[in-house]
This record gives sequence, C-alpha cells and structure tokens, in this order.
Amino acid sequence: MNAWSLKKYTVSIFFTFICLSSAAQFTEPHKLQWCPDGNAYLSYSNQENKIVKFDVLKDQKIDFISSKQLTPANTSTPLNIEHFQYTSDLSKFLLFTNTRKVWRLNTKGDYWIFDYNQKKIYQIGKSLTPSSLMFAKFSPDAKWVAYVSEHNIYAEEIATGKIKKLTTDGTRKLINGTFDWAYEEEFFCRDGFRWSPNSKSIAYWQIDARKIRDYYMLNTTDSVYSTLVPVEYPKVGENPSAAKIGVVSLSNGVTKWMKIDGDPAQH
Repeated sequence: MNAWSLKKYTVSIFFTFICLSSAAQFTEPHKLQWCPDGNAYLSYSNQENKIVKFDVLKDQKIDFISSKQLTPANTSTPLNIEHFQYTSDLSKFLLFTNTRKVWRLNTKGDYWIFDYNQKKIYQIGKSLTPSSLMFAKFSPDAKWVAYVSEHNIYAEEIATGKIKKLTTDGTRKLINGTFDWAYEEEFFCRDGFRWSPNSKSIAYWQIDARKIRDYYMLNTTDSVYSTLVPVEYPKVGENPSAAKIGVVSLSNGVTKWMKIDGDPAQH
C-alpha cells in the first residue's frame, strides 16, 4: 500500500469512527437495564406496557411492574414509557413519558415515580408546564429528584413533594442545566447537571447565548401556515456561547461559580 492509499484508508477509518460515534449518541437509552447484582436485567415492553425482569442465571422472565401498576389513578391507560431508571435498591422507579423532541431527541416530557414497595405511582413536577421536564435523576440518597424545566433547575423532595427552584435566571438565551443548539449539534451535549455524592448540591453548566444572534429557520410542517423558529447560531468567525459551571446548594439555593482560566466563550 503506497503512502497516498494509506492516507485515504486512514481518513476513511477516521470518518467511519466519527459516524459510528455520532450514531451511538442518538440511540434510544434506558430501554434495558441491568439490576445492581448483575444477575438479571429489567426491560420495558412497548407492546404490553409493562416492565419485565429476566433472570439470566435461571433463564426466567417475570412481570416486575405490571401494566395495571403503570396506570395512574382515575385513568384507564397505562403510561407509555420512553425510558426509566431506578434507585440502587429497586424501591423507586423514575419513568419518562409524554415526550417531545428537542432538536434531535425526545428530551422533554413528564416524569412519574413508581414506588415498588407501596405499589403507588405519582407524577413529579406536575405544577410546571406539561412535557417540559428534562433529564430528571434521583439523588444518590434517593430522597430527591432533580430536573430542568424551561431553562431552570429544580429539586423535588420525594417524601413531601416539595419543589425547590434552584436557579431563577433561566431564559431561552441563558440556559441552566442543559445546552443550546450549537453545543448539542457539535459536541452532543444535552444533560448539563450532576448530583454531588452527598446529595446536598448540584453542579451544572450555564450557557450564555445572549450575545449570539438568531438564525431563523422556517417550519412548514406543523401547521397550515409556516412559522419562524429562531435558533441562536454563531456564524464562522464569531464566538460561540460563553459557558461556566456552578455548584448550587439545596439548603440555600446559592450558586458558587468555578474559577476556570481562559475565555468563557472558548471553554
């Protein structure tokens, strides 16, 4: 193989890797999850609207959460789950449903908790805009659930249903806990916050797109008349959105910003 052929082969392998990596970012997550002991996995059945457990040692499948248990009170239809997660002791399940697409993936929706011990299902964040919750996750101590809604971060106490709004300055152009279009498109960044190991604080990204001009796209499919969709988009030669990382305390809602060297627009 001559040098030119080797170069073309290397470039081909590189771009194949990039495409495969990109495709992996857009696969459907959390439809199948291993149990903590590694001897069984849980899977959601779309056809039967239930979560089943498959024991790989015994080669045995059982209904773990039935369709009836996934049916909220005063309704006759079980939830259609996009994906789910659970606490380490399998006592509580966080169910993502009624989802909406944000650019490429369905990352907005409603979240419900199923209490396995009490066999009870209830919605979290129900006082907020329907189908607006993003990236909900249990705290490590399983006492809280945190999520993003309309560019702000919330924490909800599971036992009481009390909601704490941890950021208050979020807008379309000042984004807490998630990312703008350019970050998602170029770096696959979506979920922008993490719990601390002691469950007392949350670290999160804040994206400042207030200086980024809008690029207007035309939506001709959702209604009879077309609508304009503004997207903050830095053209070639312009700075991207500035980014910084803060840690907010659940006790007082105060954010401490990390001191990171360099230009915030180039982080």
